[in-house]
Amino acid sequence: MPAKIFIDGESGTTGLGIRARLAGRSGVELLNLPAEERKNPDAKRALMEGIDLVILCLPDDAARETVSLVEAMGEGAPRILDASTAHRVAEGWTYGFPELTSGQAEAIKTAKKVANPGCYATGAIALLRPLVDAALIPADFPISINAVSGYSGGGKSMIASFEKGTAPAFELYGLDLEHKHLPEIVAYSRLTRRPIFVPSVGKFAQGMLVSVPVFLDDLPGKPNGADLERALAAHYAGSSFIRVMPPEPSGRLEAESLNNTNDLELRVVANESRRQAVLIAKLDNLGKGASGAALQNLELMLRI
Repeated sequence: MPAKIFIDGESGTTGLGIRARLAGRSGVELLNLPAEERKNPDAKRALMEGIDLVILCLPDDAARETVSLVEAMGEGAPRILDASTAHRVAEGWTYGFPELTSGQAEAIKTAKKVANPGCYATGAIALLRPLVDAALIPADFPISINAVSGYSGGGKSMIASFEKGTAPAFELYGLDLEHKHLPEIVAYSRLTRRPIFVPSVGKFAQGMLVSVPVFLDDLPGKPNGADLERALAAHYAGSSFIRVMPPEPSGRLEAESLNNTNDLELRVVANESRRQAVLIAKLDNLGKGASGAALQNLELMLRI
């Protein structure tokens, strides 16, 4: 029998992306509610009583409401994959980054509740966690993270402003230094010191670059760029989606070449004479940063 799936919030960017990725796939059956019933808790509960997995593509408060409905259903409740920010560092939830550690994919396979990572967090954690685990970057090291995303990650109002031509070509945001992805970056990079994170958005629909500059002589053991690259390559050896790439000979890197994939590319760009390096992650903010990652987790959870 096909696995029955309900996308709660299917009309949003992430929900539409997941639906498109599941279209025509065997082994799954997508169920939905009429538009007028989507905020009706009784209708939602009745639908969820007969499904295997509910995917939450909702604002945080609405995600928490649906989780409460599911938890009240007891042993017959469906499993949950939450794409909101609400449960990424919550107790009892498994973080949906299969490449995080050697046992993370297995943990996702058996978890009742999985929290899909944030897009910026995916890039930052992919760079930092292996280097912290390898003791090349101390957990209390002062980290700065800079990132730029396509405007599709900013929700309906941002998408509309860019598509109408009323948005600026580029802007920094989150300048209160309280971006909602910071808690998961700290937790799953195993940092003990909160990094400075400055996100930005550009006039392109999809794509993302996340960069972390480091002074090599400030790191223990004074590693070179090749040491950092080897640690990343060892961590992701055999990964289906994450690749460690050499620097671009041009000295430039664009953000859009991985669009519509679940791929993630990591690079270490170093100037050894200056003892400086930049760690860089490139991904599609709607792919490995959202819907693609959700599909990867769904496939693990349902073993399809």
